[in-house]
Amino acid sequence: MSQPEPSELPDPVPLYGPEYKRDPYPLYARMREAGPIHRVLFPSGVTAWLVTGHEAAQKTLADPRLGKNHDRGNDRWRARASIMPEPQHSQLQVHLLHQDPPKHTAMRRLVTDAFAPRRVEGMRARFQEMADALVDAMPAAADPANSANSADSANSVDSADLVQCFAARFPFQVLAEVIGLPPHLAGRFRREWGKVVAPVGPTDPGRPAYEALLRELQGYIAEVVADRRRAPGDGLLSRLVAARDAGELTPEELDSMIFQLLVAGQEPVTNQITTAMVNLLRHPEALARLRDEPELMPAAVEELMRLDSAFELTTWRFLAEDADLHGTRVPAGDSVIVSLCAANRDPERFPDPGTLDLDRAQGPHLAFGHGIHFCPGAALARIELQVALGTLLTRLPGLRLAVPDEELPWIPAVLGRGTAALPVAFDRAADGVADPAAGLAVCPRGRG
Repeated sequence: MSQPEPSELPDPVPLYGPEYKRDPYPLYARMREAGPIHRVLFPSGVTAWLVTGHEAAQKTLADPRLGKNHDRGNDRWRARASIMPEPQHSQLQVHLLHQDPPKHTAMRRLVTDAFAPRRVEGMRARFQEMADALVDAMPAAADPANSANSADSANSVDSADLVQCFAARFPFQVLAEVIGLPPHLAGRFRREWGKVVAPVGPTDPGRPAYEALLRELQGYIAEVVADRRRAPGDGLLSRLVAARDAGELTPEELDSMIFQLLVAGQEPVTNQITTAMVNLLRHPEALARLRDEPELMPAAVEELMRLDSAFELTTWRFLAEDADLHGTRVPAGDSVIVSLCAANRDPERFPDPGTLDLDRAQGPHLAFGHGIHFCPGAALARIELQVALGTLLTRLPGLRLAVPDEELPWIPAVLGRGTAALPVAFDRAADGVADPAAGLAVCPRGRG
């Protein structure tokens, strides 16, 4: 069946559904061809203006007319936007992503030292220890000690879900180390709490469960604050609590910043590990080359983020008054969102953009955003990805998908992109002979 022409795009363009989440790039290409900005519809019923081209995206992200504070949203946006209910919205949504200068400048200054490139680079060896320990803990398909024929069981194919065994665990362990979250609290963090950033409308049948997660997370944040006040250390969390006690932050700003660190500080890296691995597994020649030439890893990480970013869309921005945006009149208070994934595959910026090219003359991609809201944890995320991918490629020979590509479950998140599970097979054999009877082993849930 032929694809509709760009002129046939609906208004608004729906941005949801399993096919869209599995591969949004054909739709983004049609939108770019038709123009730099379009009205779009999210599953919650919220409409927004989506910017898709690289040049237009870069200009939008640096446009001083656009602010992030939710107070700028108009009544139409408020009526449908599935933002957090009160009291959590007021208490957890005043973090960096929703602030404008000068407040944004002052709050950002409190976190930049913790994520400074030199500091996180100095922690690389510790991150490597964490990654190796997670791979060591992956379950074997066969246990030679319990096998009737140890010679046979020593040559096996192992398999595991890389999300449960590695991608959902490694970024949180790294984050806890970097921000000073003590082990007794890190071990109690539930990954399910990260779901509170997904839009769940007031009439959604899942709303009660969503609000229960919010209350649980808010209670956990209160425990973190109390613990760091009672037993302060030299980590970022302790410094943020001290800033609150010195009057530099309000209680709501403190809770919101901890919320942002715990949720936005690690879930996107989890997702980026999955998108990177999926693309490497789809291109076994690139995977083999990267394993053989580890010096390519820093450039490869940049290319993999460009090709398929975990931050698919940015959060809301708003104009204070009606204004022209890339040739389209956008009303004040309507939400404006940038598609980082669409911008990073703009052929006018990146020739043959859908190709994984480890030798690409890499210009600046937008996977970490642009302008004053450029991700403050970018240096840390880059190191995490380099360590994670390097460890998986070198420690798991013969790495390959254990299910057909089309069966991979892509997360339904509105702004993020990644897989909910990533079943893979790999060899663990002294003589390279695989055991085709090996089954899928699943790592236990939890943070470890």
